[in-house]
Amino acid sequence: MEGIGYAWTALTTTPAAFAAVAGVIWGILGGALPGISPSIAMALLLPFTYSMEPITAIVLLAAVYVGAEYGGSIPAILIRTPGTNAAAATAIDGYEMKKQGLAGEALGISLVSGVIGGLIGWFFLVVLTKPLANVALLFTPPAYFALGVLGLSVIASLSSGSLIKGLMAGIVGLMIATIGTDPLSGVNRFTFGSPDLLAGIPFILVMVGVFAVSELLEQAGKRGWARATEEEAQTRIKLPNWAMMKRLRKPQAIGSGIGLFEGCMPGAGGSIAAFMSYNEARRWSKNPEEFGKGSPEAIAAPESANNTVAGTALVPMLSFGIPGSNSTAILLGGLLIHGLRPGPLLFEQNPDFIYGLFGGLLVANISLFFVGILILSPAIWLVNRPKPYLMAAIYALIFSGIYSIHHSLFDLYIVLLAGGVGYLMRLMGFPFLPLVLGLVLGYLIESNYRRSLLLTNGDHSVFLNDPVSLGLLITALVFVVGSAARDYQTARKKRQGSETAA
Repeated sequence: MEGIGYAWTALTTTPAAFAAVAGVIWGILGGALPGISPSIAMALLLPFTYSMEPITAIVLLAAVYVGAEYGGSIPAILIRTPGTNAAAATAIDGYEMKKQGLAGEALGISLVSGVIGGLIGWFFLVVLTKPLANVALLFTPPAYFALGVLGLSVIASLSSGSLIKGLMAGIVGLMIATIGTDPLSGVNRFTFGSPDLLAGIPFILVMVGVFAVSELLEQAGKRGWARATEEEAQTRIKLPNWAMMKRLRKPQAIGSGIGLFEGCMPGAGGSIAAFMSYNEARRWSKNPEEFGKGSPEAIAAPESANNTVAGTALVPMLSFGIPGSNSTAILLGGLLIHGLRPGPLLFEQNPDFIYGLFGGLLVANISLFFVGILILSPAIWLVNRPKPYLMAAIYALIFSGIYSIHHSLFDLYIVLLAGGVGYLMRLMGFPFLPLVLGLVLGYLIESNYRRSLLLTNGDHSVFLNDPVSLGLLITALVFVVGSAARDYQTARKKRQGSETAA
């Protein structure tokens, strides 16, 4: 009951409820734009949250995540161009339904399934987060260091591409985190005499540059995305009737179950959950032959999965400070910007914030249903705007937001530099998440590593003597070795296939 009181107070005495609705609106519009993923939609708003109250800022960002996961299904169904990675699974049968003249029904199934998945994800977020956070009370400095290493190893090993590239990106992030003032001695490091670097490089500048600016640079080299026809622009959502809802119960349950598991697993994310749920829904369907030809079940399963992930992905982030996706990494950056560090102390020292966030997410998931019905026409209109105009508007949004933080041109230079680095990483196939996580976790890893050695006069065996630390380090080793073995097997199969073809 105390938690409900905190949530009610936050929603009635702050603009958090309005921020939740506004975040859903922005998220749907951002998700509907091909190439603008949930993480990029969140990164675009991040600079504007600097001056907000913490609860309003984080609810706004989290609501964007919720809205964008649904928004990606709109262009996926109408023009077979997924607005988000997770919506690629929805595009398979959603577009087939559209060709059969059932675009409104497909959009309605997507919306209802997304809302159901979001509410299920919210429920498990509320239930699981605090018990897991209490486990962190057992952590000592060596254990916190090992937790940071585990976070890096999990993200690097599960990142797309090779393990080596993921680890390299994580190390670069750690290197960037060392710029500024030493956390223990106060000595300036790698500042090159620049006073602008004394406080280090803020997360927000790197995140906006790597995610948003690099995406714009990449989009500049591509042709404009497909546009909806006049007939498609007049499409209206048609909600599923009771008989259809009964048919969709099983795929929605499958999608939400997989989304629950994948969301709590760092590095998995909505894309994996969406495709896994698509396959499992086909396996257990009474009509598997319809999949790929316009099956409503093939829309319900992935949409339930990726919206469930939007809630459960916050569980490891709030409990341990380990984000499991690009979007939760940006959300973690938002928490740290406002001086909030995830873990058990956050529940003890800021219960009003935690339960206010839970309340805001509930408002976001409920409002998704109503906003999703009303915003379809504006979303289609936005996708139909000329691509150069949209890209220019987003550039203006980025630079005005970054400049408003410190009124510093130096910040703009850092964002542009990070955007250039991100663009090169895209070209060479390096994942972003290890870099961002290395930057975000850099302080946690370095400070607890050095604190542990100070307590033991430089004895590194402390990391093996602490049972929690030892367990986490072994787990990290298992992830890295397992990922290396997987990459080796994949490379071997490709080599054998090429030899057979030759």
